[in-house]
Amino acid sequence: MNLPFTAIWPGTPAPRGASWDGEGVNFALFSEHAERVELCLFDASGRHEVQRIEMREQTDLIWHCYLPEARPDLLYGYRVHGPYDPARGHRFNAHKLLIEPYAKDIVGQVIWSDAHFGYRVGDPRQDLSFDSRDNHRGMPKCRVIDPAFTWGGDRAPRIPWSDMVIYELHVRGFTMKHPEVPPSLRGTYAGLVAAPVIDYLKRLGITSVELLPIHAFVIDRHLVEHGLSNYWGYNSIGFFAPDHRYSSSGSISEFKTMVKVFHSHGIEVILDVVYNHTAEGSELGPTLSLRGIDNATYYRLVGDNPRYYMDYTGCGNTLNLQQPRMLQLIMDSLRYWVLEMHVDGFRFDLASALARELHEVSKLGAFFDILLQDPVLSQVKLIAEPWDLGEGGYQVGNFPVGWTEWNDRYRDTMRAYWKGDGGLIGDFARRLTGSSDFYEHSGRKPYASINLITAHDGFTLHDLVSYNNKHNEANGEDNRDGSDNNNSWNCGAEGPTDDAQINELRARQKRNLLATLFFSQGVPMLLAGDETGRTQNGNNNAYCQDNEMSWVNWDLSAADRDLLTFVQRIIALRREHPVFRRRKFFQGRAIRGSEVKDLHWFKPDGKEMDDDEWDHDFVRCLGVYLDGEGMDDHDGRGRPIRDDNFLLLINGHHEGVDFRLPVVRPGDEWHRVLDTHVEGGLLAGARFQGGDTVFLESRSLAVLSEGKQT
Repeated sequence: MNLPFTAIWPGTPAPRGASWDGEGVNFALFSEHAERVELCLFDASGRHEVQRIEMREQTDLIWHCYLPEARPDLLYGYRVHGPYDPARGHRFNAHKLLIEPYAKDIVGQVIWSDAHFGYRVGDPRQDLSFDSRDNHRGMPKCRVIDPAFTWGGDRAPRIPWSDMVIYELHVRGFTMKHPEVPPSLRGTYAGLVAAPVIDYLKRLGITSVELLPIHAFVIDRHLVEHGLSNYWGYNSIGFFAPDHRYSSSGSISEFKTMVKVFHSHGIEVILDVVYNHTAEGSELGPTLSLRGIDNATYYRLVGDNPRYYMDYTGCGNTLNLQQPRMLQLIMDSLRYWVLEMHVDGFRFDLASALARELHEVSKLGAFFDILLQDPVLSQVKLIAEPWDLGEGGYQVGNFPVGWTEWNDRYRDTMRAYWKGDGGLIGDFARRLTGSSDFYEHSGRKPYASINLITAHDGFTLHDLVSYNNKHNEANGEDNRDGSDNNNSWNCGAEGPTDDAQINELRARQKRNLLATLFFSQGVPMLLAGDETGRTQNGNNNAYCQDNEMSWVNWDLSAADRDLLTFVQRIIALRREHPVFRRRKFFQGRAIRGSEVKDLHWFKPDGKEMDDDEWDHDFVRCLGVYLDGEGMDDHDGRGRPIRDDNFLLLINGHHEGVDFRLPVVRPGDEWHRVLDTHVEGGLLAGARFQGGDTVFLESRSLAVLSEGKQT
């Protein structure tokens, strides 16, 4: 390309963004309140602005032009002219180079300086002042792409919800220390699909990887100045561009190749997406993109004082989905990742913020309506983090049909039960069986509940059983950040210990929590590294720790390998037996006229639980009979689904219990296939009859099968 370009055509308002059509590039940018828009072109280094083109055409508030001589790899940005009047919600400042919202590729990082702010940093008037310094040298640049890619016969795995095992991981942190991944590929999209990694995931039994945010994001200035990083990436600035920090090649094709390889091995790719706010923050934040393009349109402002932002996210701003063009941007982004990048679904960060109409959360909001009628997006996996930080934002159980939800009630109940809290047996039973009290009333199924014990935000599983208190000193906030409500228990010592009994108890507690997770109805989500005892040294808010604290450790001890074998075993049991992953809720009654119910609850004396016993504070031991012959379900060809019968014996008490096996059918013979009290959790060969007494050790879970040994 020979810059500057001499031919400048009017172009078209659609599609938005920079679009290469094989002959030239069309540019289209929406701004309702702009007075003038300039397209800025840069040399290959991105350091020098070599041409500035005024976009004279405007159609339906979209500014556009066409450059017939332009080609892919062209670097560009925008300068948008208009009023700088924060009191009226306008923050135009043409001295600031802006990232285009539809940019498919963003190269470079923000190099922080005061020039990135639309106002004079340090001025007594704060954001009411005006800064006229040019910031382009420290700004990332947008890059025109050629979208061509050979997908071949790529097909979405389309794993049924009930069969899914979700694995939440960080692209960088998962392979940074992997000894079998080439050093040049560690921490990248390419490294994530290296043969040893794929083999590990398949042997573990993972069906779906859920990637922490990979949209282009900004590392906050205060973190950079303190030598820290926004490791998790919940600070998006580009909703169409995969972040280059995770690319070994610098090409977006690397992301596509990653998806294609995952699909070829039957593994889905789900993206954690952040459409509730951007990296521009509050009124005192930088001007990087939407703020300078049309602040009053793209963000939700305080009605009687539009200088300030509605903040339902805790990040300083909230995107304005009441504005049709903002809503269109998000929908276009989602469709792009499905149609062009072939991803299989999305987990929506702070999803309640997307559903706010005026101020209240509405499950009939425009966002849900448009998404669920969309012929593309209605066919992919939709997972909500069903809360935000605003009033009424907690919406677990209230999302519409078509959505699943992170179930934090499951997380909190299971943690509290296994650390020994009383009065939870009823709630424990509801969570174990799919949380029908949350989801059945709206016509949803057990798989609406995404069950989790841990996630990126909070303690790892190892730390959950090793620390009573958070230890976030490394974050530089005097341990004030992160939640104080962790439902954790250190088993007798805070942090690492040489006490063999404490370490054995911790290992057993990890097995208890993991077995509960994978034998619960719903969709299990496993945090990467929990299966091998990953620790963050008690840090429960490691969002800024891009180092060994957050990276998965592949140097496994014997205990780590035992835990890994245990997790592989319980995931395999779940996969082999549909009774653990039902597609319908239990009825607790006889099915199709049978004398046998699909579910029974038993006390240690072998008798069924009475209604009033569910409320007893002291009850911590329970038997759960899962009838595999009474599932009342059919496969895709209409054939009845049948399975073995299973009995789960669960004891959250600090003392062992003699448990009399119930007699559901005369002549029952049971095989004990798993016991978390046994080192490694594996046990086979022990046989019992209905009516026999089994000693259930303290704080343990046993699984008995009535069918052949599993």
